[in-house]
Formats: sequence, structure tokens, C-alpha cells
Amino acid sequence: MPPSTDAPSGAFRGARPFASVEEAWFWTMAALVARRDGASHAWTPEKGARPSEPDDVVKCLDRLYRQRRIDLTHARVLRVWGERQRAPDPRHPRERGAWRIWHEAMSRLDWPLRLRGIVATPTPAQPIVSGIDVGGADQTAVALVWEGMLRGVLSWNEARDILGLKPAAVTTAATSVCG
Repeated sequence: MPPSTDAPSGAFRGARPFASVEEAWFWTMAALVARRDGASHAWTPEKGARPSEPDDVVKCLDRLYRQRRIDLTHARVLRVWGERQRAPDPRHPRERGAWRIWHEAMSRLDWPLRLRGIVATPTPAQPIVSGIDVGGADQTAVALVWEGMLRGVLSWNEARDILGLKPAAVTTAATSVCG
């Protein structure tokens, strides 16, 4: 199935989420390089509206760093290859190490960007939570939160806070999925 192209309610009007975390990162780096080189703060590398500012992607990266999910080596590889506007190629011996670090960083940055609506969420995750009563919360948001809990990125309390649920609702939802 094609990925969802719906922007979250907090996104810019008419915003189109990125298809992948790499696309979001390359867009962010293009904007940051342009800003560094003197372009205005409002510059964007494309005319199409995007669901975030470049600083929103950097904030997600910063949060991962503060949570010790990535380190400075990841940030350096992301910066270097982001400025080159291409990912390292594992077929080239000199780029294999950078590719491994790049891949780790992209996989860890993927979920926070999907949760914020910056990267489009694939629709196959939605049936995982269909039929669960979560107090009227958006099913896409529930799928993303559930995925975060499964990956160990979110705790039960964080999931409850994001969805605005009472503690019993989250436990009931987990029990109905896990059995």
C-alpha cells in the first residue's frame, strides 16, 4: 500500500509529509546549509509546503542525543553525508562504516519523525490497533504510539500522555492486542 499523505492536524496547511526519513534529513540539511550560507530563515529548498521547519527535525535529533539513543558519531555522519545530499554507499569499502552508522541513525530518527507527522506513516500499521477502544483517539496516532512502545522508545506513561488517555485505557488497549 502507498504511504499515507495526510499531514497531522498541527502541520502547516496543505503540508505534504516526506516519504522517508532520508528525504526529510536531506531537505533539512539543504535548508541548514542555505541558512549558513546566508539565505533567509524562511528559505525552503522546494516550493511545496512541508509539515515542519528544518529546526523541528534537528530537535528530534537532539532529543535522541539527550536520550543517548544516538551519539556524536551519528551526528557527524548525518552532517557530513547530509551536506553531500546522498547516503553512504555500502558497496564502497571506505563508506561501509559510515553506512552502518547512517543506517542506525536513520532507523532511530524514523519513528520520532513519523510521530510528529514529518514523515508519512505507512497505512499497514493501522489495522494493528483497529477495534481497540482508545477514547476517541486518532487511529493513526494510536498506531504510532503503539509502535513506539514496541520499539521501547515510549513508556506506558508517555503513551498515555500523548494520547490523552487514563491509565486503564492504555492497559486495556495493550491487553486486547497482546492477548
